[in-house]
Amino acid sequence: MELASYADYAVRLVNSEEPDRGTDTLVSAESVRALFGSPTSRGARLADETDLPRLRAVRTRLRAVFEAAAQGEQVRAVDLLNSLLVEYPVSPLVSGHDYLDESGRPRWHLHLADNAPTATANFTAVACMGLAIHLTELGADRLGICQAAPCRNAYLDTSTNRSRRYCSDRCATRANVAAYRARKRQEAAAAAAGSPATAPR
Repeated sequence: MELASYADYAVRLVNSEEPDRGTDTLVSAESVRALFGSPTSRGARLADETDLPRLRAVRTRLRAVFEAAAQGEQVRAVDLLNSLLVEYPVSPLVSGHDYLDESGRPRWHLHLADNAPTATANFTAVACMGLAIHLTELGADRLGICQAAPCRNAYLDTSTNRSRRYCSDRCATRANVAAYRARKRQEAAAAAAGSPATAPR
């Protein structure tokens, strides 16, 4: 697996809460295990209720990384991410278990934090390393916060022209419909007042 793809771990954790909607799906050891994607991973197997407050604290800090980047405060975003990397370092190990090639030999691959003592340490180390690789390869401006209120989900911009503004097609459609309706209301109000409609900026 490409290490930058682990940045999705950071997105999944941040988006487990939607503060403006008052929702939080990080409520049980099972929801912690679900963050890992694979129930057989060591981190998922370690997960228990004690990880909830620790992962929620990490989530708050990761959201701050995305928000700083989205606001153009790249140095602050990097500083916040670096503090997490220092606190939750990776300890890579080469592994070949469960993956054999056609000749029966192990397919060697890296595990980034399998010897971490807790699910939180495992998940955070992997998420932050993936985010760091994504940021250094593509730029801090590729970390975004959805502009379709009240969503505010985090996303990774992988568009070719750095133009992404929404976390999903659903949010993009909702924002476009809202902008269209606002334009129509403005045009109707201008027509009722007998003055030409002015295009919104």
